Amino acid sequence: MKGPLFYSKILLFGEYGIIKDSKGLSIPYNFYNGALKKDNNLSKEAKASNESLKRFADYLSNINKDLVTFDIDALNQDIAQGMFFDSSIPQGYGVGSSGALVAAIYDKYADEKITVLENLTRDKLLKLKAIFSEMESFFHGKSSGLDPLNSYLSLPILINSKENIEATGIPTQSTDGKGAVFLLDSGVVGETAPMVSIFMENMKQEGFRNMLKDQFIKHTDACVEDFLKGDIKSLFKNTKQLSKVVFNHFKPMIPAQFHELWKKGLETNDYYLKLCGSGGGGYILGFAPDFKKAEEALKDYKLEVVYNF
Repeated sequence: MKGPLFYSKILLFGEYGIIKDSKGLSIPYNFYNGALKKDNNLSKEAKASNESLKRFADYLSNINKDLVTFDIDALNQDIAQGMFFDSSIPQGYGVGSSGALVAAIYDKYADEKITVLENLTRDKLLKLKAIFSEMESFFHGKSSGLDPLNSYLSLPILINSKENIEATGIPTQSTDGKGAVFLLDSGVVGETAPMVSIFMENMKQEGFRNMLKDQFIKHTDACVEDFLKGDIKSLFKNTKQLSKVVFNHFKPMIPAQFHELWKKGLETNDYYLKLCGSGGGGYILGFAPDFKKAEEALKDYKLEVVYNF
């Protein structure tokens, strides 16, 4: 048995902000993927995945039946026969490892599932998001459901607000463009839950809430609009502002050894860094007007290009 592939995702814009209704833009990232497989002779990793699926199946059997039901018997049977999630998606890196697994389980075992082929109305998208949010909460406390949604549909998703999401098109990549969005490997695994709780704690302060609304969300929304319109000049201007706000107000989410590097990008304009997912480790997202310059400045680090301007 080998199920269909589900891809990783990158939330280009909207980390933390979408909790408070900023815009967001999430795109599939086909470099990493995962699929359900069965094997009688499980490796150590596959065994750990199989054990985790057992617990996940128990969790799914108690999920709100009005929202979604699963063929739990078939799921348990497959798990007993050595099913695991075979994935190249790094965990704790902010590229949606649990999201791809959730999408794969929904695709194979959900009753009356909403499929990618039907007319995806806003109501259907919101219902899918609600289902995925419940499912993914098993992995890290509170989930927006966006990672699995992206993985399941394999389409860019535009978040206008919590209640308003749509599948969208993004400008075609330029093959000979100098600019790029890239991933920088921090070499540290990030944990989502502690980062989100730091954010929620900060939200109790009025000053932080005002900063979020007047600066963070303002620049995030502008970045999303610039990106979708293909206004690259304005995009870099707004990304720089966003990078600055994150540096000043989201320090705990940036691994300490990257503070200097982050600042250097803002000073030289060779690249601008921003959080990829909740931060705390994993990947850091970079935006470079001229990728060659960024590569030179970051030659000690592992970079992966995600999108070319």
